[in-house]
Amino acid sequence: MSPRTRWRARRPSVVLLTVAAAAVLGLAGPLAGTAVAAPSDQPGGTTGVLDSDALDELQQRAAEVQADLLARQGEVVAAEQALARAREDTAAAEAVVAEYEAQLAEYQEVVADYASAVYRDGGALTPLTLLLSGGEPGEIVAAMGYLEAVDAHAAEVVGAAEQQRRAAVAERDRAAAALAQAQARADQVAAEVQALEDAATAVTDELDAALGDVDRQLAQLQREQVEVNEQTAANWRAYLDELVAAGITPPPAGELLDPIAALPAGLAPVGSVAGGAQPGAAQLPRQPSSLLVLPREAITAVTTVMDQLGLPYAPGTAGPESYDCGSLVQSAYRAAGIELPGDQAGLFGVTRPIANEDVLPGDLVFLGTPEAGLGHVGLALDTRSMLAADGRAGAVVVRSLPMDQVLMIGRPALGQRPPEPAPGVTPGALRVECGNSVYPPSYDGARSWGGYPNGLIPPSALCEIGAASHSLRCDAAASYRAMNAAYTAAFGSPICITDSYRTYASQVRLYGQKPALAAVPGTSNHGWGLAVDLCGGIEVFGTPQYQWMVANAGRFGWLHPTWADPGNGREEPWHWEFAGT
Repeated sequence: MSPRTRWRARRPSVVLLTVAAAAVLGLAGPLAGTAVAAPSDQPGGTTGVLDSDALDELQQRAAEVQADLLARQGEVVAAEQALARAREDTAAAEAVVAEYEAQLAEYQEVVADYASAVYRDGGALTPLTLLLSGGEPGEIVAAMGYLEAVDAHAAEVVGAAEQQRRAAVAERDRAAAALAQAQARADQVAAEVQALEDAATAVTDELDAALGDVDRQLAQLQREQVEVNEQTAANWRAYLDELVAAGITPPPAGELLDPIAALPAGLAPVGSVAGGAQPGAAQLPRQPSSLLVLPREAITAVTTVMDQLGLPYAPGTAGPESYDCGSLVQSAYRAAGIELPGDQAGLFGVTRPIANEDVLPGDLVFLGTPEAGLGHVGLALDTRSMLAADGRAGAVVVRSLPMDQVLMIGRPALGQRPPEPAPGVTPGALRVECGNSVYPPSYDGARSWGGYPNGLIPPSALCEIGAASHSLRCDAAASYRAMNAAYTAAFGSPICITDSYRTYASQVRLYGQKPALAAVPGTSNHGWGLAVDLCGGIEVFGTPQYQWMVANAGRFGWLHPTWADPGNGREEPWHWEFAGT
């Protein structure tokens, strides 16, 4: 399978679509190539796959375990910290004891040396030995006083050292008792956490089995979406071939702007729902049906997008590896020689509107709701289908055109209007970007992007990053690949990676190994497919590799979270998260 079809969509279409040209009512009669089927309202429709009581029940059980683990998290950290302090205190006390014992030994050695020195002829220095040596009486008296003073001082020094040693031993015994108490508490907490980990493990196998079923269904939906894309592209090529066979060279938009006054020879106007003729389009009258003739710019734009089908959707990207909905439209019309804004609001603001019923291939379709405001933009194919970089599908796809959600349809070939504000989000509503609701950060185990729970994302909903078996959410994967290419150009080798998407089961295992450091299962950014752990020098603060990431990762939507920075408690230079661009 080619790289363009190895995409991973979260919500692919389940209905095959054939499109050759738009079905409109022209002045010379109906046009050929009416679409005969429409895709589902949501590409892929995986909501139906995920909305199962069994999966909901399993997720609820996992969430309950997660809540208990979160409640115990503070106790785990406190117990670990208390145990660490007790170990430090004990080690410090042991060091003091050793120090005082060394001092005592040193003092005792000095006294021993003194005693050895005063021995003469095998006996100790006494008044008698002084007399026998013939010393003067004054010398004897002075020597005896000296000896008494030295003996008294030696006894005092050795006694003080012994008292210090005994005090240090008592402190060591106290610290050892505190250590034993802290160890007992840590063992108790560890046992409680182990019981919760066992409960988490108990549901893991069931969750994996349920997700296996989801993944198989999703993979089937993705295959169907690929078929939709390929069939639609084939039908578009057939339409272009039909123009060639009819001897039609698509005229520039400027020659179709006033169809009543003048059109290229042999062409007739296309009727408008409001009466009269549509500007920016024409048709070739013939039997049994007329052939739609679009301006060169619209044909180029649609053909450009057809060539991008299957590429990943990634917010903030503008090709050539991935697109968001606005940049896809911008890129398509830039190829046609028309410069447009690259975001959905900017496109809405300058696009000249037409009647919804007059929609033709290449027209811009703006979708939204009164609550969420503007939420999507793509290129129309007819009244039932459109081309778009779709946030819910995770790719450039052929998807449905829900007419009840159309805020406006516009025609770039007509030129731009003075900018108008796009409909905004009402207070309390979720913003929608390229067809996908943008949820606030969630750490409660609830379903987030694509309707999936943390760590419970089907493999088919993720995208490979091109390194071993590592995968991420598709937009994060596309951005990672772009960042990796830049890194490789700088260092001559790709980014070294040790961890990416982390399943619920692997989060449970890691938490069991490092309960005071690892995130509670169901809360890790790894579980959303939005975090990586890196190596190859990046895992050390201050290295050229780490400094390159600091300077460049932001350009690709990646950041080093503040909590992992030096001095913030958990120093993890290797951990990077995708925040979008």
